[in-house]
This record gives sequence, C-alpha cells and structure tokens, in this order.
Amino acid sequence: MEDDNIEKLGEDVERVGFGPRYNGKNSLKGRKIKILDSTLREGEQFPGCSFTNSQRVQIAWTLDFLGVDAIEISPIISRQHMEACKKIVQAGLNATIVAHGRALRKDLDQALECGVSFAAMYHSVSDIHLKYKLRVSREEALSRTLDAVDYAKAHGLQVRVTLEDASRADPQYVVAFAKELERAHVDRISLPDTVGVMTPSGMYSLIKRVKDGVKVPLDVHCHNDMGLALANSIAGLEAGAEQVHVTANGLGERVGIADLAQTSLVLRVLYNADVNIRFNMLFEIARLVEEYTSIPVPKSAPLVGGNAYKHKAGTHVAAVLRNPKTYELVPPKVVGNRRRLVFGGLLGKTGAEFLLKMFGIEAETETKKLVSGLKDLGIDLFELELTEEMEELLKKEQDVLNKVG
Repeated sequence: MEDDNIEKLGEDVERVGFGPRYNGKNSLKGRKIKILDSTLREGEQFPGCSFTNSQRVQIAWTLDFLGVDAIEISPIISRQHMEACKKIVQAGLNATIVAHGRALRKDLDQALECGVSFAAMYHSVSDIHLKYKLRVSREEALSRTLDAVDYAKAHGLQVRVTLEDASRADPQYVVAFAKELERAHVDRISLPDTVGVMTPSGMYSLIKRVKDGVKVPLDVHCHNDMGLALANSIAGLEAGAEQVHVTANGLGERVGIADLAQTSLVLRVLYNADVNIRFNMLFEIARLVEEYTSIPVPKSAPLVGGNAYKHKAGTHVAAVLRNPKTYELVPPKVVGNRRRLVFGGLLGKTGAEFLLKMFGIEAETETKKLVSGLKDLGIDLFELELTEEMEELLKKEQDVLNKVG
C-alpha cells in the first residue's frame, strides 16, 4: 500500500494494529459529514487576526479547492467585509457561501446585498446571555429570531439559526426553540458549545436531545476553552449532527474552535467518514493563514505543526528508519508535510549510520565517533528535512535494515 493512499490508511492492519478493536462501534463509518470553514468569520475573532480583502478572497479560493462544503463570512462587520463577501460570491465557487449576522432584518439586508443564497443568524438562548448581554426575555428572544427567519424566507434565503450558548441553556427551552424554528422552515440549526463547558458525553446528549425533537439538519460548533473542541465536535456528529464548524489552525474567539486539519483527518482516518477534502493541501492552507496573520502554527500542532513528523529519540529514529509506521499513524505526505530527523545528544547508532551514508561514509568507527561526539555535546545540533530523494534513499535503507534485522 502506498503511504499517501488516504482511502486505505484506516484499513492498514500493520499501521492501526488492534486500535479499532478498542475504539469499538463506529456510527460515523461511511456517513457524509459536511465541513463548514469559518476562518473568514470565526477565525478573524482570534486576537491579532485580520485579513485584507485580497487575502480573504485567496483564502476562500484555497478552501474551495481544498473541498470544504461551506465557507462562512460576516459582511456586517465592516464595509471591507461586505466587499469581500460580494467578491467571493461572484467568484462562483463550489462551496456554499454563508453570510453570518445577527437575527436582525438589517443584517439580512446586507446579506441580500452581497448576493448570497444562504444566511446564518445567531441569537443567544442561555439565561446568562439573555439577562446580561441582550437584556431580553426568553419569549422576546424567540419572537425576535422568528421575525428574522420570516423576513429571510420572504426574501428567498436559505437560513441557518445558531442558538448561541446552547450548552448553558435550559434544555427544554433549547428544544422548544428548535421546534419553533422547524415550524418556520429553517434549513439548518447550529448548536454551539460557546464557552467550552461541555464534555464529549455532554455534547452528545445536547445534540441527541435536539435531534430527537426536530428533523432539521444540525450543525455542531465547539470552542476550545478547555481543550475539548475536537472531541466535543466528534461527539456531536456521533449524536446526529451533519455539519461541523472548523477553522484553519483552529483560530477563533479566545483560543478558537476545532481545527480544520485535525477534524477532517480524524473523521477520515479514525472514523472512516465521508469527507470531501484534499488532505494533501492541509499543510499549505495552514501555512497560508500563518503567513497572512503572522500568527504562528504551534510546533506542537498535530499533522501540520513543525514537530508533527520530527523524530528525535534514538530508538524512535531507528524505528522510523526501519518502518515509519512505528511512530506515524498518518504519513506526512498525506497532509503535505515532511518528515524530519533530529541529530543531537539522543541520537543512536542507526540514526548516525543513516546520516553518514547521506555523506557517502560507511564505517563503523566513524559511526561510533559521531554518536559519542553528539552525546558529549548533549544538545540538538541540527535537524534534517527529508526531501523526495532522501525518502527514496530511506526506502532502500529500510529494505536493507529489515533484511538484516
């Protein structure tokens, strides 16, 4: 099996081992999961993040080619955002362009001016938001939202309503609100964990409760305040949500929401879900957004981070040289990343031999000297990013090492 064959990764017994047996029943296998990218809306709420209009259009083009199902942008933020939304709509992309705003007629007028066919509106439903943020009653919140939905429908728009802070709201009120939205013929309902209060089982329960009450397709939108955005998003999908909200590099308000790369790969590789993503572009979109925002991708970021495929410990390097599956569940080529080896105080004999062979040196005494010298230094001296040519040499070395050992 080729290392970049994403379709077969989860079926590679040597790669996944007995993991699937522990994971147990998989309700997402074969299910179509839609990916809504909110880098141009939620992403710009990350402190320090902003884009020019040309950058917004470029990101939209890239996301569309990547394969996301929907791209969200908020034209109500500024004149520049409205112009960007218009240009993105005019670009004729395959992804659905979703204009995001409040549950107000004037916000919907701006969406209509942009030429979108799909509008997303939000209204808080938790008592703490209604009391301190909006200063309206539950009844007023519902009435205001239904008025906006009626207005949008009267103007031919498809509509998604986000029940902001649903995870802290009265469950009976959330379900009743959703049922009223269904009667008003909304096209989607989004259920967010706005402040990261949910555990995966809690998010499952929230989505399942609403799913049992209405037939409207559900979205899940989870914030990462407690580091559970991805886990909670997956739990929401398992409970019946059909679309998950993500951003490139996990950007978003405060510490962000579920990350595009992590979410799509987890769904495809671990759950064998049907997601329409060109995975080999994930590293590229991560670096594009990093370049435009000057917000670095953490080295520790899974899949697209600088350390994601960097091997340092001598035993790890030796194992990877023999078979990368030993420490890489998803090969770097799948996401457009590269494998890197660190040469320093932790390097072992196998890694030293490989390094010397790169320079055409094959002598056991020289290998011992190199290992000893690096250990005496006790620091990471340098790292080697493996090019295509080096990877070919590595494959030859793997054949030799595996025959010998």
